[in-house]
Amino acid sequence: MDGLTIGYDVIGDGANGDGRSWVVTPGGRESKDSPGVRELAAALAGAGRGDRVLVWDRPNTGESDVCFGGVTESAMQARALAGLLERLDMAPAVLAGGSGGSRVSLLTAAHHREVAAGVALWWISGGVFGLLTIGNHYCAASIRAAWDGGMEAVAALPEWAEVIRRNPGNRRRILDADPAEFVATLERWMAAYCPRDGELVPGLPDADARGLDVPALVLRSGASDIHHRRETSERVARALPRARLAEPPWGDAEWRERQAARSSGEAPGLFVRWPLLAPLLSEWADEVLPRTA
Repeated sequence: MDGLTIGYDVIGDGANGDGRSWVVTPGGRESKDSPGVRELAAALAGAGRGDRVLVWDRPNTGESDVCFGGVTESAMQARALAGLLERLDMAPAVLAGGSGGSRVSLLTAAHHREVAAGVALWWISGGVFGLLTIGNHYCAASIRAAWDGGMEAVAALPEWAEVIRRNPGNRRRILDADPAEFVATLERWMAAYCPRDGELVPGLPDADARGLDVPALVLRSGASDIHHRRETSERVARALPRARLAEPPWGDAEWRERQAARSSGEAPGLFVRWPLLAPLLSEWADEVLPRTA
């Protein structure tokens, strides 16, 4: 897509001929190999269902190329996803994702309506603290490194270590970037997370959300989750005209517990319990989305 190499896997063979296409998109800078992502995909594909499920590395994650273009990073990733689905002949698909994956799924559906059969969303980032925190997390260290030490300093940051290790050409792509242009791009990406009236989800004006006429399943965020605010999930569900708000298959403190478990080394990642979502997602899809003939 746009000259980018994208790492992906398709789980399920669609052998029945009437299967549904899905995409599972993780959040953060996590890859398709983060524990729980592939397992959710396998559960959605399921024995005998005939579904195919795409798991993929967004640009700037995992095996995929780095890319420092686009109005925002999420919009750039949404464009890459739309192109990948079309190339794989998997469109339209149910776009499912959590945290940053929910934002990319929404933007893909809004900006590339032809590839979206529906959206399933959880852990939608929101609130002043939540949005400003992720803008800082994604962009601040790279901006400072480029400003002070040029692109060599950016390539040396821990946050780019995995994409360089798994796709060695990414080091050269980072080094070849113009530092001034890189800083301008990441400052634009960072500014997209500044909370503003009329834009509940960064990059998606509320008016566009109200016009997004695809079936949507929105899982209510935990009241204890400061990064993915409960009121954000509820407001997104009210804005999307065909949305259903549902309770997730875990307790209120799921996000905090997964963060604590990862920090302590008790569990390997934030998404390890995502496979619990499969029955809920499948039941909803069977109810609201007809299978292909």
